[in-house]
Amino acid sequence: MYGNGVPQLQQVHDIFDVVHGKKEADLLIKNIQILDVHGETVYGGSLLIYRGRIVALSPDEDQIQVKEVFDGQGLYAIPGLIDAHLHFESQLAHPTALGEAMVPNGTTTIFAECLDLIGSAGEEGLEAFRMLFKDYEKLPYRVFAFAPGKKVPAHITEEILKEKPVIGLGEFEHFSYSSGNEEDFQKAAWLRERGGFQNSHWGITTLSDLELNYLPAIGSTNNHDVWNGDDIAKSIRYGYSTQIKFGVGSSEVIKTLLRAIVDRKFPTDNFCLCSDNISIDRLTKMGHMDWIISLCVEMGIPPIKAIKMASYNTAKYFRMDDQIGSLTPGRWADIVLTDSLSVIEPKYVFKSGELIAKDRTLLKHTEIGYDGMVTKGVPGLDDLRPEQLDLRPIEVSADGTQAKVLLFDVYGRGHAKFYQEVWVPYVDGKVVPELDGQKLARISVVKRYPAAGEERHIVNGLFKGVYVERGAVSTSFPAPTPYMVVVGQESSEMYACLKAVDQYSGACIVTEDQTAKAVFPIEIYGMMANMSVEELRAASAKIDAALEELGNHNEGEPVTNKLLSLFISLHRFRFME
Repeated sequence: MYGNGVPQLQQVHDIFDVVHGKKEADLLIKNIQILDVHGETVYGGSLLIYRGRIVALSPDEDQIQVKEVFDGQGLYAIPGLIDAHLHFESQLAHPTALGEAMVPNGTTTIFAECLDLIGSAGEEGLEAFRMLFKDYEKLPYRVFAFAPGKKVPAHITEEILKEKPVIGLGEFEHFSYSSGNEEDFQKAAWLRERGGFQNSHWGITTLSDLELNYLPAIGSTNNHDVWNGDDIAKSIRYGYSTQIKFGVGSSEVIKTLLRAIVDRKFPTDNFCLCSDNISIDRLTKMGHMDWIISLCVEMGIPPIKAIKMASYNTAKYFRMDDQIGSLTPGRWADIVLTDSLSVIEPKYVFKSGELIAKDRTLLKHTEIGYDGMVTKGVPGLDDLRPEQLDLRPIEVSADGTQAKVLLFDVYGRGHAKFYQEVWVPYVDGKVVPELDGQKLARISVVKRYPAAGEERHIVNGLFKGVYVERGAVSTSFPAPTPYMVVVGQESSEMYACLKAVDQYSGACIVTEDQTAKAVFPIEIYGMMANMSVEELRAASAKIDAALEELGNHNEGEPVTNKLLSLFISLHRFRFME
């Protein structure tokens, strides 16, 4: 249970001696208000820590020996916060950079998908997984991983299921598992043979009620694919531990979900909190689980129940509540000290009894190199022509004044509003990028590497969410099939921007007059940036600043993250082959 290379008999002797005052404990955190997640109460006391774990609650200080005493200054002590479902690639940061941004917000454990990075590595997927998680135990947070359920060949998933720190199988594709894909059957069978958890991106918005029975029937017990109160009710009814995600879509979606929990009086024990996808910018500016707990409270969920949704509930679901999720003897001493339970403000963050962050600054820095995962660009657009990006009508009105075109909405993820067919002005044989008086940019979705003799797949339309009056912005996505998107007004400029990105394994680039204004390389298998947090934030900010000069007024996530999130829905709604 305790590890540390010490024989179990010696460990139980040592713990006996510590609690009887015959042996020194490592740390006493005193003068704190301790949150009891089991009784949902708060009490004044102290925590005694030995070999990284809590061994006693409020011991008599006259009867113990301890190496170090930490004065908690009357702050609240809550369990280290847990993200129930995070895509490792979504924030573009490699594991050490992620820790720099995330841990100071009080997050000490994540349950992570890594399917896009492994998918982008192709046949090197197993080696990429091993490099991604090398020395993971040195990170300032706990990480538990899932073997890819989608975007990765079955034989690679089978091997990754045997690796540490894997505890289960990641999410499937809706349209894949619902059609009886043989590789999905194999992946599910391997997991059932080994035991473990199967993540569920359930497909509630796209599949029939009958089809929705399949995943829970084969053993999936968690679901983060909910978008409204009715979705939540159905997810609970089917027996799912339902994960409320806050890193995807508009802020109104999150509030809709939390409002439904309060208004419909759903028992909060049903829920865990997760980010799903989140940017480094958001982590550093707004926070992580600490922020969503505060929003839960603002929406009417009692503070202690909100904290449990980001700690104990998740630990209990993953059958780790004997290790993490509460401040009780035997659990790892993952502790956050905050001056409020309703507005979480992490003053001190401990992992295994070690102070690793203070006042939103990481104190323990881990040096793990990822240079071996950097890949070179392989250009694939040599035969692309600017006119292939021209926006042509799906249909022209009888009077010739309007054209029907596709409209994509960056905030429409997860439901039908992601894409629509709309009528816009049509003048002198050209589409006018304007809808209901609102000026829009154009978008092109371009397959990067068509097979020999294959016509390149390109989808052209209008775009809502990033706007430029001139110039263009483009980025790439490598898995499961490499594609690129470009947003602009003129085909020649959009073409030049695509060609600039094509020189990298992955990048986001802004051009004006066919010359790069800002470049954000994403060169770890085209999915992660080989940068520190400061470098990553600076590169992202340069993209936003360049676009602001070109007419974009950005709100919410950085443009790079907005554009990358598009690929998830483009794939989901079959706009990528």
